[in-house]
Amino acid sequence: MNLDTSPKLACPDLLRLGGEHPVLLGSRCTDCGEVYFPASEGCTRCCSTAMEAFALGSFGTLWSWTIQGFQPKSPYNGGEAEADFQPYGVGYVEMPSGVKVESRLTLADPAQLKIGMPMVLVLLPYRQVPGEAPVYTYAFAPA
Repeated sequence: MNLDTSPKLACPDLLRLGGEHPVLLGSRCTDCGEVYFPASEGCTRCCSTAMEAFALGSFGTLWSWTIQGFQPKSPYNGGEAEADFQPYGVGYVEMPSGVKVESRLTLADPAQLKIGMPMVLVLLPYRQVPGEAPVYTYAFAPA
């Protein structure tokens, strides 16, 4: 997918597009430096409300993972019929700032997922409504 176009995003406030990879966005407390994802309006570490936008980046390390073996309930499912559901990987990816982001993974094969493996942020088709452009979400793939 060419990220210079504007795909329809499920969570547009969480991503910046335009380069080779999407960039995950959060916030950082300007008083103590604590980083949040998703962005927060206040700091739970020092109680400050002096927050700024913060780019978490496009790369991280797989911290933990599991395979989602059942179809999530609405609104979290992708809209597919139960018979079409395919299990998918879900993991926590530790970003360079130390924040751990829960995310879909592009792999669902336990033999290919290893704690500590480098990961890269990608866009993944999430929902397709007939006659409309697909909706994308973020996911992590092996780097």
